[in-house]
Amino acid sequence: MHALFWILGATVIDGLLGLSGIFSLFVHDTLLKKIIKTLVAFSAGALLGGGFFHLLAESLGKLSIMLSFGITILGFLLFFLLEEYLHWHQCEKCDIHPYSYLMIIGDSFHNFIDGLVIAGTFMTSVHLGLITSLLIIAHELPQELGIFAVIVSGGFEKGKAIFYSFVAQITCVLGGIVGFLFITKIEVFSTYLLPFAAGGFIYIAAADLIPGMHKTEGAEKITSFAWLCLGLLFMLATKIFFEA
Repeated sequence: MHALFWILGATVIDGLLGLSGIFSLFVHDTLLKKIIKTLVAFSAGALLGGGFFHLLAESLGKLSIMLSFGITILGFLLFFLLEEYLHWHQCEKCDIHPYSYLMIIGDSFHNFIDGLVIAGTFMTSVHLGLITSLLIIAHELPQELGIFAVIVSGGFEKGKAIFYSFVAQITCVLGGIVGFLFITKIEVFSTYLLPFAAGGFIYIAAADLIPGMHKTEGAEKITSFAWLCLGLLFMLATKIFFEA
C-alpha cells in the first residue's frame, strides 16, 4: 500500500498537467493564435522525437527490430485508417478536424504507458519512482501545451480542448493503478503498446502537423522550422538525461 500511495500521488500530479491549457482563458485571441502556431510546430517535433527517441527506442530494447518496426507501422496505418473514418463520418463541414481526435487518442495511449512506467519504478524503489516521475512531469508540461494547441487549431473550443486534454492526461492514473495491480502480467502488454503509440505519434506529426507548416511564409516559415527542431531536441535531451 505504501507504493500505491506514491504511485497515485505521482500520477495525479501528472494528470493535472492536462489542465495546462487553462492559461489560454487569460490570453487575448490574437496573441493565442500566434502562440498556438508556435506550439503546433514545437509539438510536431516533440511527437517525432517522442515517437522515435522514447517509445520506439524503448521498444527496441525489449522486442526484436522487425517486431518493433512492424508494430510501429501497424500503429501508423491504423491511425491513418482512423483518420479516414473520421473524415468520412465527422468531417463533412470540418468544424473539427480529425487529427484533433487522433491527438487525444494517441496522447491517452502515451499517458497510460507513463502510468505503467511510474508504477513499475515505484514498485522497484521510491527513489527510482521519484526520479522517473519528475522526469516524466518535466517533459509532459511543454508537450501538453503543444497538444492543447493542436486540438484548438483543429477546431475545438478552448473549454472543450482543456477538458479533452485533461481526460487524455488523466489516463496516467489508470495506468498507474493497472500497473500496481498487474505489474508482473502487464509488462508484456505495455511493451507492445510502446511501438504502437510511436506509430500513431509519427503519423500525426508527419500527416497532419508538418503539412500545415508548409502554409506559412517568409520569416514565419523559418520560425516554425526552428520550433520543430527545438521540439525534437527537447525530446532528445530528455532521453539523454533520463539515461544518464
